[in-house]
Amino acid sequence: MSRVVFLVFDGVKWLDVAGPAEVFAEAERFGAAYRLDYVSPGGTPVTTSAGALLPVSGRPADLADLPGPIDTVVVCGGDVLVERAIPAELLAAAAELGARARRLVSICTGSFVLAAAGALDGRRATTHWRHAGLLARSYPDVDVVPDALFVEDDGVFTSAGVSAGIDLALALVEQDHGVEVARAVARSLVVFLQRPGGQSQFSAPMELRPPRAPAVRAAVDAVTADPGGEHTTARLAALVGVSPRHLSRLFAAEVGTTPARYVEQVRLDLARALIDTGHGVAQAARAAGFGSAETLRRTFVARLGVSPSQYRHRFATATPLVPGRMSGSEG
Repeated sequence: MSRVVFLVFDGVKWLDVAGPAEVFAEAERFGAAYRLDYVSPGGTPVTTSAGALLPVSGRPADLADLPGPIDTVVVCGGDVLVERAIPAELLAAAAELGARARRLVSICTGSFVLAAAGALDGRRATTHWRHAGLLARSYPDVDVVPDALFVEDDGVFTSAGVSAGIDLALALVEQDHGVEVARAVARSLVVFLQRPGGQSQFSAPMELRPPRAPAVRAAVDAVTADPGGEHTTARLAALVGVSPRHLSRLFAAEVGTTPARYVEQVRLDLARALIDTGHGVAQAARAAGFGSAETLRRTFVARLGVSPSQYRHRFATATPLVPGRMSGSEG
């Protein structure tokens, strides 16, 4: 029997709890033995992000009265963890549980709790793509891997946003009971055992604050106005009246990347948007400035971990195409 303890709090993302918990519970149908406990810093029930009231077994200290050691601690995430300071009692609860467990796990923004508690210092870790930059800036001692669905570093596991907690829980079941059990659980829950690609395929188009430097602002405006144009660093530098080296320094300071990398990202965002709305891969490649479908394919695989055709199949529509039946019809 392996005890898995979920640390929850008011505002916890419901799927961060329910997704991994269902994986462990389903594994019992296939021979695994898990005991699931839920604790909160104050020992009182919590209200999840979906408004559901989640009962708990008590505080972390109350687990001492229950039989068996703690095998895995799961620190769940929630928007509140990045919107305000993390409560000291939540950090203390995570530290107390982590010191008693064989494995320490975070789901989504739960990584901010582990980072604030010092558990990620010197380790590789990930979090939701929307907050990866904030995690890296806030905790420079953490090696943030922004595209990973989940990361393990010496017994500490972190996952990307919400549903990636299911991916991580399946990996933990495989670690505990082998691939056959994990595969059976994945099939039963109708999910991938190992989801293709990283979390970049789910991310929104790049969001950029208006650059302060006039040269960078002018270059960004030129690329945005015509993503398919010939935007080499030399041409952009000539357009805004600075040297290529100086423009590269300005981009690194304000955008966090090179001009060429920025141009590629803008084109990739446009190609994704075109594919989302039903355009073919070759058409999207030409319109976005990639020139050929093969160039777009290579960029997709390198940046998103999936091909354009795979991306199209996953994101072009949410409507199931079942011959002879209307969507939502029972007859």
